[in-house]
Amino acid sequence: MKKSKKARENRFKRMHKYYSLTGFYTFVGASLKKAVPTILFFVVALFLLDRYVIDFTDLFTHITNTYAPLHILGVFFLSESLLGLIPPEIFIAWADKTVNPIVFLSLLALLSYLGGVVSYFIGKWILKIPSVYEYMEVKMKKHLRNVRKWGGFMIIVGALLPIPYSMTSMAAGTIDYPFKNFLLFGLLRFLRFYLYAIAIFSLV
Repeated sequence: MKKSKKARENRFKRMHKYYSLTGFYTFVGASLKKAVPTILFFVVALFLLDRYVIDFTDLFTHITNTYAPLHILGVFFLSESLLGLIPPEIFIAWADKTVNPIVFLSLLALLSYLGGVVSYFIGKWILKIPSVYEYMEVKMKKHLRNVRKWGGFMIIVGALLPIPYSMTSMAAGTIDYPFKNFLLFGLLRFLRFYLYAIAIFSLV
């Protein structure tokens, strides 16, 4: 029992040393420094725009009445599958004006998670096309390097922070990261949506 506990402690120390030496903690710290101001800016901008420029309640109600929810969810799914082109926060704000905000927020979280799965397989597919792979190797150089170094921890960071999750997922597929582990760590995507909704739902 004591031997097992000591082995776990040694393993933890080795992991801690590895992540320290490879700059993982520095990367997370830098990401948080970028993420926190971005999140605060978005929340404050949303509040000011809603108060002085655009009535978001009317805007999102109009969108909800004009476009079928399936269409909006479809656009979101495509965005989350293809490099995260549209900020998820816009769709979270939209969810608050639907008939059942929690249900639609959960659908958004699920679609973002599934979009990551699609991106993962796109990453695997890229390997089969040399010209595309070479292009993506350049475009995703940073993400590929980080996923190769930090594996699951990089996926956790991508799932929680405002880093393009689709890019991280694609990089995971490209390096053939274990799919089961990817699915497990990616579940934190749900937590991100619920945490962001706490702030956004109170403003719009």
